[in-house]
Amino acid sequence: MIVTSRRPNQGLTEDQQESVVQMLNRLLSDEFVLYTKTRNYHWNVVGPRFHSLHEMFEEQYEELEEFIDEIAERARMNGGRSYGALGEFLRETRLHEQPGDVPDADRMVENLLNDHETVIRQMRADIKRCDEELNSVDTSNFLTDLLEKHQKMAWMLRSTLEH
Repeated sequence: MIVTSRRPNQGLTEDQQESVVQMLNRLLSDEFVLYTKTRNYHWNVVGPRFHSLHEMFEEQYEELEEFIDEIAERARMNGGRSYGALGEFLRETRLHEQPGDVPDADRMVENLLNDHETVIRQMRADIKRCDEELNSVDTSNFLTDLLEKHQKMAWMLRSTLEH
């Protein structure tokens, strides 16, 4: 998966770099699916909370779009190729799509919350792997910062469900 003719010489073995790139591309796949689902819900939400949810979903998909770019660039910094095809994202994601399903507003929020929490749990495992196996403190720090942003987004969604 390392694509440059001269792999980065940053203190990681080739296997460690390959593992980091693979980890980042799986996360990139999750983020892209979550971004798409959030954008879909932004377009299709209806009901008495339309305006507030429409705006919140927009804020969140814009933030997810930034995450996607940062993760893709990080994979490239580690000498790899970033996924960029829908088939790659769908093959590697740990999230579930519901094509053609337009749930009610509460279910939309619940679905997004569940996806954020799935991403958070996976990032925790990836951070541990970076620290204990891959010797990649920089990726661990990157993931920790990203995890905190997902926690905030999850909190916003969870708070929206409390009536």
